[in-house]
Amino acid sequence: MLFRSTTEADLDRVVSVKADEPISWIPADRYLVELGQGMYRPEWTWIAEDGDRVVARALWWGQSGSEHPIALDCLHVDASVADRAAVAAELLTAGLNAFAGQGARKLPLYNLTLPCGWREDPAVTAALAWRRNAALAAGLTDEVERLRLEWTPDIGVPASRGRLTFDEASDEEFLYVFQRIAVGSLDGETRRNLAAKGAEATARDEMDFYLNCPGKREWWRLARTPQGEAVGLAIPSATPYNPNVGYLGVFPELRGRGHVNDLLAEITRVHAEAGAELITATTDTGNAPMAAAFARAGYRTAQIRMIYSAPES
Repeated sequence: MLFRSTTEADLDRVVSVKADEPISWIPADRYLVELGQGMYRPEWTWIAEDGDRVVARALWWGQSGSEHPIALDCLHVDASVADRAAVAAELLTAGLNAFAGQGARKLPLYNLTLPCGWREDPAVTAALAWRRNAALAAGLTDEVERLRLEWTPDIGVPASRGRLTFDEASDEEFLYVFQRIAVGSLDGETRRNLAAKGAEATARDEMDFYLNCPGKREWWRLARTPQGEAVGLAIPSATPYNPNVGYLGVFPELRGRGHVNDLLAEITRVHAEAGAELITATTDTGNAPMAAAFARAGYRTAQIRMIYSAPES
């Protein structure tokens, strides 16, 4: 069996692959549109060939300006393959090794989208099982379950109690706050990064990520009390598809006072006043306080995501 990245000559065979399981899937029309935008690329699209048959396909995705892919969006192995997990693991390993050899500083994660209540659906759990085994075998051993949430205008903008003010600030001020709020975070990725490289490097990486997102830097706000005491930050951001709740956090010593509600209300207000018809957000299922804050603000859980990533070295 041959594992390789594709060329333009493979396009028809790539888009002719059909879904046969109730799990993450990128349809042909979306793939073609985003291929034209540089978010999918032939060199980021990998296939496994058995003779002249394409028996497996992996679609890695990145932003239009990305040098390397950010995430694996879709993994498929034909049902005729006896050991789908083994073939998928080889395909993932081949792709990840190639990206590392091309200078990727951080290997792309694997992002699986599942319906709410997925544990009660045997077809979904079976589809997840072999993909999970493949991800773990390929070295993507950090696993996080995450809620994907949505706000729409019919929900209304959550009320702010007016206890905080929101101001623009310099990159240096934001970097300091990013570093402070990382400490004691319940977010799984933040906790792993803190353990691997410390608060300062974690803060720099978080800030660089949001600077490179499609959201506008001028949306960013530091949160303060009326007396001018810094509390945390609120970063409305965007994906290539929607406005989103980028990042928010409160200094450790000020947590538990309800400030998170005001930060989320501010982010929602910024997007709503700009005419957003949909605001998306994510939070780990293990981050119960943040999930509760989204629920209080009216955000609805639309999907569940399983995230598999390589441990920080």
